[in-house]
Amino acid sequence: MMQSDGFGFGTQIRKSPYFDATVRWGAKAFSVYNHMYIPRDFGDPEQNFWNLVNDAILCDVAVERQVEITGPDAAKFVQMLTPRDLSKMAVGQCKYVLITNADGGILNDPILLRLAENHFWISLADSDILLWAQGVAVHSGMDVTICEPDVSPLQLQGPKSGEIMRALFGDSIMDLKYYWLREVDLDGIPLIVSRTGWSSELGYELYLQDGSRGDELWEKIMAAGKPFGLKPGHTSSIRRIEGGMLSYHADADISTNPFELGFDRLVNLDMEAEFIGKAALRRIKEEGVSRKQVGLIFEGDPLSGPNTTFWPVSKDGAAIGKVTSAVYSPRLKQNIALAMVSTEEAVIGATVEVMAATGPARATIVERPFYDPKKTLAAA
Repeated sequence: MMQSDGFGFGTQIRKSPYFDATVRWGAKAFSVYNHMYIPRDFGDPEQNFWNLVNDAILCDVAVERQVEITGPDAAKFVQMLTPRDLSKMAVGQCKYVLITNADGGILNDPILLRLAENHFWISLADSDILLWAQGVAVHSGMDVTICEPDVSPLQLQGPKSGEIMRALFGDSIMDLKYYWLREVDLDGIPLIVSRTGWSSELGYELYLQDGSRGDELWEKIMAAGKPFGLKPGHTSSIRRIEGGMLSYHADADISTNPFELGFDRLVNLDMEAEFIGKAALRRIKEEGVSRKQVGLIFEGDPLSGPNTTFWPVSKDGAAIGKVTSAVYSPRLKQNIALAMVSTEEAVIGATVEVMAATGPARATIVERPFYDPKKTLAAA
């Protein structure tokens, strides 16, 4: 995370179209994601959490870069990138997908948007899938064009987000379904709007298609949201861990496969279509995995912030895995964590020990997500 009076920014890391607006609205610190600055601090992260779950927050997530795939073979090519069956994906639909390599390792866990029959966006987590997709295309024999378009998303998340969207776009926006998208404009500002977001709350993503209008868009949304208590904010570590949502590089990376995360539903080994990693994932499924992701609740004083290193997890003195994401939930009044542990020790209710930053702590393995497991809030 980068902090200083002048922030000390350079030109090799990109700024989003909302950068100046976020500084004006109180952004105190930034981290780097997909080679761009992302605001990570608007003051108290616990207050940011309550703003999200009680009202609404607006987050600059322009770091979710889009990989645009067009051309006659676009659908066939996109299917080659992911083990999720896309055969029934309609125009206007979004899907959470995994992008895997030849070993079945996860390269990214993006949202896929289908804008037209042969027009897709891959809305990225933190890794260079533009380069991967262009490299895969070179010898694929498929007729596709792959680029990064001028597209910069904002996330409007929280229970009041629907009312704010109604104020911005009128009643017609209210029938936009969970994981569907729509092309709209706001006073001439071209947008794609989707019912998605990294919060497990009711929420929307607004994909700006003209970076020169970022400041204008931010201010319009904040003005419309003022009567509903809208605050500037940042993606909430507390809420996303409560919701069991992955952070790429923390909870998953190139060495992680979908079955370790319990993502069997995102892998279809029976479909006719070939995809990268199919043979490896078939073998992994047959052999079984040696580790699994679990939830943990652990004792001790409330954590002052998320973990910044992987914390060892042990049982009876023997190492069995690591905590990948940990935080204190003020709503659950517990320290909660996502962890990767050996399969034989991944038993709900079992007691283990976490070597947290504050020292050893007794922990219990639990189901995840920790809150609203059926995503009823986001899907409402």
